[in-house]
Amino acid sequence: MVRKAKTEGPQQISVHGHEEVVVISVEEYRRIKGEPTGQVLIDLMQNSPLGDIEFDRVYTPARTRRVKL
Repeated sequence: MVRKAKTEGPQQISVHGHEEVVVISVEEYRRIKGEPTGQVLIDLMQNSPLGDIEFDRVYTPARTRRVKL
């Protein structure tokens, strides 16, 4: 099944006459899914017209409580 998926394309598998899954090569899977690299977000932020805005950071201490372990 794996060899056929690599050489012939997607292979359908049925259980009791009902199609259940399709086996595809990892190359096809990656092509369809795409590899998440974060590059889209990086490009968006670098090309943003708001890229030169600076923020003032204010430290706000969080309240904590003691916990018995």
